[in-house]
Amino acid sequence: MAEMLYARDCYGKTLVELGKRGEDIVVCDADLSGSTRTSLFAREFPARFFNFGVAEQNMMATAAGLASCGKVVFVSTFAMFASGRAWDQVRNTICYSGLNVKIVATHSGITVGPDGASHQALEDIAILRAIPNINIVVPCDGPETREAIFAAYQTPGPFYIRLGRSKVPTIEGKAPFKLGKGYILREGSDVTIVACGLMVQEALLACDQLKKEKVSARVINIHTVKPIDEELLLDAARNTRGLVVCEEHSVIGGLASSVAEILSEKHPTKILKVGVKNRFGQSGEEKDLLREYQLTSHDIVALAKSLIL
Repeated sequence: MAEMLYARDCYGKTLVELGKRGEDIVVCDADLSGSTRTSLFAREFPARFFNFGVAEQNMMATAAGLASCGKVVFVSTFAMFASGRAWDQVRNTICYSGLNVKIVATHSGITVGPDGASHQALEDIAILRAIPNINIVVPCDGPETREAIFAAYQTPGPFYIRLGRSKVPTIEGKAPFKLGKGYILREGSDVTIVACGLMVQEALLACDQLKKEKVSARVINIHTVKPIDEELLLDAARNTRGLVVCEEHSVIGGLASSVAEILSEKHPTKILKVGVKNRFGQSGEEKDLLREYQLTSHDIVALAKSLIL
């Protein structure tokens, strides 16, 4: 059975690992360090950790200033606040100048659960993807989170790394993380299932079910939403009969929109979407919400089969 890990635990431990390697890393949080796991770094390196309280906009502006002085700044809070409340500072202060600020946001998507609509970031990729200079990464599990954090540290410029709240299974057969390069987890010739984040596991479960029904499904993990792997997506469009794109995000402006933008210009093909369809979230248990918003392997199977009928 796959090991279940919190991606945010892996993030906190990786920060400590990086902090031991160099004095250039600074970490900022907005009164949520216990939840985001930046508290691990704070205990090890209190002189390089800053808690801004509930002042996300100030935190982003200060992070930009620290980066302008040569620091590599990791900034964390919940995804709703990192993307929505501090959007102006992310755009005008961090990204406009291409500063070395790595925004690692936790508690994204519908699986925030009982916290409800106000805390369930379903639009964060959309509103940040439109900003120039920013890299957007949605790791599928804990180990990939660790690799993404290292890649962000080693790559100059702004990042938005999107993590969830709950434990996720460790995916087997992953390729080494490379920014901007997705990879095939399962080969298939009938349909392609493209996914990011926790939806990668649902895509794999769907692939197993489709195999039982004599449908050959290719599964692709697109962990980098921006810059996206055009070559891999074009190959899928050319060699299968359509794509099902899966994300724990609105179907507007996220991964599915990114895929559609590329293929509509370079190789038009049918694209179906598994995501939140023009709705706010609501309070509930994770499994119930995934069913309510049609973000399960069963929903992927149904759409994949409709592509080949």
